[in-house]
Amino acid sequence: MVSLALMAVYSAPGVTQIFEHEIPTSNAEPLAAKQAHLTALQTLVPQLQDQVNVYLTARMEEDKGKISEKDAKEEANYGEEVVEEDA
Repeated sequence: MVSLALMAVYSAPGVTQIFEHEIPTSNAEPLAAKQAHLTALQTLVPQLQDQVNVYLTARMEEDKGKISEKDAKEEANYGEEVVEEDA
């Protein structure tokens, strides 16, 4: 029996996260097996998307706490013209 999996890999410098769901296989007639496979994908893809979104949201919150002073200043002034005075 063949093992199938739905997988997503997030990779960034210093971190790799793998999200994986096993796709059930069927020994039914070819048409029924295809329908079962597609039904499983319709269920698993949104679950995988939810997991990735939760993970990335958590990463963004972590990164937000590590923002540099320069980046924080730029973000605070985003869209505004900032004129720096010479001393």
